[in-house]
Amino acid sequence: MNFNDFNFHPDLLEGIQASNYETATAVQQQVIPPILAGRDIIASAQTGTGKTAAFLLPIIHKLLTRNSSGKSVRALIIVPTRELAIQIAQHLEGLSYFTNLSSLAVYGGSEAQNFVGEKKALQMGTDIIVCTPGRFISHLNLDYVSIKGLEFLVLDEADRMLDMGFLDDIKRITTKLPSNKQTLLFSATMPPKIRSLAKSILRDPVEINISISTPPDKIAQKAYVVYEAQKLSVLKHILTQTVFKRALIFCSSKANVKTLSRILKKDGLKAEEIHSDLPQSQREDVLNGFTSGRIPVMVATDILSRGIDIDTIDLVINYDVPRDGEDYVHRIGRTARAEAEGVAFTLVGEKEQNRFNAIENLIKKTVEKAVVPRELGTAPAYQPRQFQKGKRNFYKSKTGFGNKK
Repeated sequence: MNFNDFNFHPDLLEGIQASNYETATAVQQQVIPPILAGRDIIASAQTGTGKTAAFLLPIIHKLLTRNSSGKSVRALIIVPTRELAIQIAQHLEGLSYFTNLSSLAVYGGSEAQNFVGEKKALQMGTDIIVCTPGRFISHLNLDYVSIKGLEFLVLDEADRMLDMGFLDDIKRITTKLPSNKQTLLFSATMPPKIRSLAKSILRDPVEINISISTPPDKIAQKAYVVYEAQKLSVLKHILTQTVFKRALIFCSSKANVKTLSRILKKDGLKAEEIHSDLPQSQREDVLNGFTSGRIPVMVATDILSRGIDIDTIDLVINYDVPRDGEDYVHRIGRTARAEAEGVAFTLVGEKEQNRFNAIENLIKKTVEKAVVPRELGTAPAYQPRQFQKGKRNFYKSKTGFGNKK
């Protein structure tokens, strides 16, 4: 389906063409028409499906074709992290470049002068605000945010926001907003708490589900079963023997990220780290460097496992097996974005075999086990314990996979 088929505003079509968009993805084809028709949406979309454009495009079109009611924020997009707020704001800037719409990313961790600039934008009524919940509440509590004319509310990565403890913040925000707005809720998964939230804020929503807990087929998944002491050598082997433009390495702790980044840089690789201990300005600089290609290798915590849309990541490496099966899906989903292909390697330590086996069960796929090069030593066999019914139950908890006591 071509984007011309949606009858978008000419200025928006110009931005679409300049952004090199050609045909709509499956989620865009299903989500855009009901949004244009004015319906509330609850959508579950697999990572890398073009979800961001699926809500940005119809919102931009409708704002362009309606008369503004005055100085008010017209569309509010709430996201879980600063990185995602920045990413969406940049995406929005490109699509709306040939329009007269104004937009701004509002997020915590920035300097005091940024807060002053955000205050002015919220008072004057910037057309589209992309924000994190805590920062927006900070402004909302000071009673100067102009939202009487709000037309759209978007909750993106809703499950992630709830996991991060933002449920109360979201409820506080939604109670302050006009009741006649159009609300769009997007979530990678649909647990009961998301259903409950949707029921409380959506009006007769259209439900769209293109999400299953499996990675896209175009991601080539492989795993190296290793001893913990072999991980670094195997990682270096992957980086030297694999052709890639951008490599994203995930670690489960900030300590591992810092150590691994230091070692890779000492070995002459152009690698940088990103995690919550870095100042926001430094995180933005690293992310921009990675996006532009100045930094080809980035070592990260799960801060980047969701929502960051960089089409050129063609290699993802899990240095640690993630504790949550859904996090595995989101981590490796950073590659093979849009129509591209990618490779995802996971280094499975001897104490992580049960956890990785649970992930394989979750995604209903046996991941190919790559052969550890002989010069790197003998590797352990892949022999995860199979937990039988009536014995010890292997389960997925809120924080991950573990043995139920």
